[in-house]
Amino acid sequence: MIEMRKIRKVYSTGKVQVEALRGIDLKIEENEFVSIMGPSGSGKSTLMNLMGCLDTPTSGEYFLDGQKVEILSPNELAEIRNRKVGFVFQNFNLLPYATAFENVEIPLIFAGLPSRMRRKRTMKLLEKVGLKDRADHKPAELSGGEMQRVAIARALANQPRLILADEPTGNLDSVSGGEIINLFEELGKQGHTVIVITHDKEIARRTQRIIKLKDGLIIDGSASV
Repeated sequence: MIEMRKIRKVYSTGKVQVEALRGIDLKIEENEFVSIMGPSGSGKSTLMNLMGCLDTPTSGEYFLDGQKVEILSPNELAEIRNRKVGFVFQNFNLLPYATAFENVEIPLIFAGLPSRMRRKRTMKLLEKVGLKDRADHKPAELSGGEMQRVAIARALANQPRLILADEPTGNLDSVSGGEIINLFEELGKQGHTVIVITHDKEIARRTQRIIKLKDGLIIDGSASV
């Protein structure tokens, strides 16, 4: 699903250049459930941004589902993000004025699905994450775990093969966090590739493989905690 060869990412801030990634070689197979760990500043978020086509490498090669990413146009990258990648964030990033149903429906509106198909798929997704009976509730009326479930349903809206989650349990209690990881495990069994950035060793232990980063390099690609 993912193959990176000698990936470097350099950011320029005035006269200073910061090398966030310093030669990443990485393969992640289809249906793998993988965690990425490392201290702050190790390059985790930069790596995830490249995986999700939110950014492009300074040098090196990145293949996503067999497609060479760095040669694609901005429009082609946007199409990949919409079609192949679902994002889940620590802070949920839900629209506060919209219901759970409306938050999940938004990507389907942008994708141009007819109204009847949107409603059917949205309700199916909310049922999948156990929130069918909360469809008309706004984020302020939901618990943290429920908000993250809405965010996961939204990430699944366009049936992506790759799910990228950045500290998805960071704002949740241990019970809610465990439920979210259970959901990711189920998604893996259903054919999704799931990659989670986490500082939580208990969460990382639940994944099939742990990738450890330090100073922009992978120090272990098959680690145990």
